[in-house]
Amino acid sequence: MKRIVTELYVRDNCHPVKASLIMWIQIPMWIFVSLALRNFSFSTNKSTTGLVLHEQLQEGGALWFPDLTVPDSTWILPISLGLINLLLVEIFALRKTELSKFQRYISNFIRAVSVVMIPIAASVPSCMALYWVSSSLVGLSHNLLLKSPAVQRIFRVPRTKAYSDTPYKDLLSAFITKYFNKK
Repeated sequence: MKRIVTELYVRDNCHPVKASLIMWIQIPMWIFVSLALRNFSFSTNKSTTGLVLHEQLQEGGALWFPDLTVPDSTWILPISLGLINLLLVEIFALRKTELSKFQRYISNFIRAVSVVMIPIAASVPSCMALYWVSSSLVGLSHNLLLKSPAVQRIFRVPRTKAYSDTPYKDLLSAFITKYFNKK
């Protein structure tokens, strides 16, 4: 069996490590950028450059968060972060294929993390919350964009049994069925 699985990995060029490689780069990068933003906003670096960056963060906000060194008092960024992350989890969970028990556990765990991130994002400087929201929005955009049949044709993504000509309608109808048509 091990030999057959190995041959399949080679034949289809789909080793599981390739799928997780991005995660092993993305998660540490997310942590390091978050810590750097936190350090800049608290001005822990007393060098001239550190002080200049701190001042720029104090004056570089926009809209309802003019000072990026203080937490978002309106909770708009934290709640947006939680909703975007929950939407990402739901897009994964609403696939046509049935989720395994492990995938259901992971989905529920990530849902819980998404909810827990709301008060965390409300207590950190706005620059960190803004970075987290931006990062989540990019992830959501990637997920939605890669579902597009036009984009799949452009990048020559092979069709699978989960392929749909109307992926967005399918997502919406699956969402409505799951959450609103319970009887």
